[in-house]
Amino acid sequence: MSWFQHTLRRNEWRPQRQVMALATLGLFVAIIIGALYLSQSASSSSLGRELEILIAERNNLEQQNEQLRADISSLRGVGRLLTRATELGFVSANSRQIDYLVINGYNPNRSITVAPIVEAEVSLPAYDEPFLGWVQQQFESFAQQLENMQQEQP
Repeated sequence: MSWFQHTLRRNEWRPQRQVMALATLGLFVAIIIGALYLSQSASSSSLGRELEILIAERNNLEQQNEQLRADISSLRGVGRLLTRATELGFVSANSRQIDYLVINGYNPNRSITVAPIVEAEVSLPAYDEPFLGWVQQQFESFAQQLENMQQEQP
């Protein structure tokens, strides 16, 4: 009998042990997958609930904004303004309380009420400088700046 066969016989796995090991391993894998699934579903449901809360808050704020707009428009109404002016002591002016100003040269019956806008035409100079001339001018300007910087340094 060879040593290899002797080793296999001595350390044979019994079928019950193999089944138990596989069942235990399967149980651990199932527990890990279940825990991951529960964790994922719990986080997604909590995010969904937070989203519902934020949507409800947004709807509430929009409703409050619309109510404030309605309040502002009711306060700006002519009737409300007249009542408030009366409360502050203002009264309607009669013809004796109104002072008219006479402006010489003003015609209230004219047809055009706004002076026409006349734009002054600006003539642009013709651009006839070639590209190389522009590059030469930029280079000379740069060289002049370098000379000025060198003269300023002690």
